[in-house]
Formats: sequence, structure tokens, C-alpha cells
Amino acid sequence: MAVYRFRVSFEDYDDVIREIDIKSNQTFKDLHYAIHKSIGYDPEKSSSFYVSNDHWIKNEEIAYLPSEKKIDRGVSLMENAKLSSHIDDPHQKFYYIYNFEKPFDFHVELIKILENNPTQIYPLVFKSVGEAPKIISNILGSPDEITGDEDPDFLDDETILIADEDELEALNSDTEEGEDEEEESDEFSDEFSDNENYDQDDYDRE
Repeated sequence: MAVYRFRVSFEDYDDVIREIDIKSNQTFKDLHYAIHKSIGYDPEKSSSFYVSNDHWIKNEEIAYLPSEKKIDRGVSLMENAKLSSHIDDPHQKFYYIYNFEKPFDFHVELIKILENNPTQIYPLVFKSVGEAPKIISNILGSPDEITGDEDPDFLDDETILIADEDELEALNSDTEEGEDEEEESDEFSDEFSDNENYDQDDYDRE
């Protein structure tokens, strides 16, 4: 039985690489789990491998936790698809998307075919280079995920309300009315103060 050695790399983080040995009769689900065990991600996310050419053009899809639409379309499932059934080239490539809600894209390439070692338990990580970008919860603790390399924006644009012209006009009108009332009050106070002075003067003359 043959053993495939796949090189797995992030499309956007090419300094992070894993090389994984896996038996030819194992499934894409086994490879999916092996990848996430090696980088520390949660494997229970909707994800897909795509049989690809040398230019990483996506063709046949092999899915894990697919949507109803994909199921109705008859998509192949990782748990049912053996690796050997989709290897047509000694350098076969698969484009891999992890977690369609917050996706990471990977390149998965067959780089070597080995003899099975009966003393080994497969799949296994043959080589590990670099640290995978971390996935953390956002500040509110929701299930949305962001990478540690991103600068989280704590204010959602939708939460910022801007007054329209009518609201601004009404606000300005209220302000002007308040200023007019204050001016009238000051005038009345001045008049009353003048009257007081007048009465006091009359009193002094008497």
C-alpha cells in the first residue's frame, strides 16, 4: 500500500508549511483532520477540497459538512472519498478551503509517494515549518473569528447613526428657540433690575 506525502501551505501565509504522510486508502476527511491537528484549528467547520490543476484552478469538489444546496447537487463527501480515487498525477494538487464563514485558503500538493511503514500510525506530520495564524474570538465573545494578524474594528459601521437633514433642522430650531427664550429672560431681568434701582432712588430722595 502506498503512502502519500502532501505539502500543505496557506495561500496567504506561504512561510507556514506542513508535510503530512497519509495512506492512499485513507479518506479526505482523514487528511482534513490531520491538517487541523497540525495547525491547531477546529476541524468541525464546513470545508472543501477541490481537485486542481497546476494553476490551482478548482474543479471537482469534495466537501465536509456541506450546505443543503451542495448536498442536493450531489457533492462528494470527504468521509466517503478515498485519496487514491482522486490521484491522477504524481504531483496532484488540491485547492482547499477551510471554514466558508471565515475562510482560509490552502494549497495541498502531492510531493512524494512512499512505501507503507507498518510500524507507523497514519496520518502523521513529517515536517512542520512556521506557526499558523491564530484564530481568536472577537471582543464581544461571539462565535465570529478573526486572525491575530488583523486589526479588529470595534465599531461596526451599521451601529453609527447619522442624523438626517430634518433631524438636524429640528435640533437647530430647538436650540434657537432656547437661545431666544434665554435672551428674553435676560432682558426681563435687566428691566426688573432697572425698576428696582428706580424705586430705591425715589426712596432715598424721600
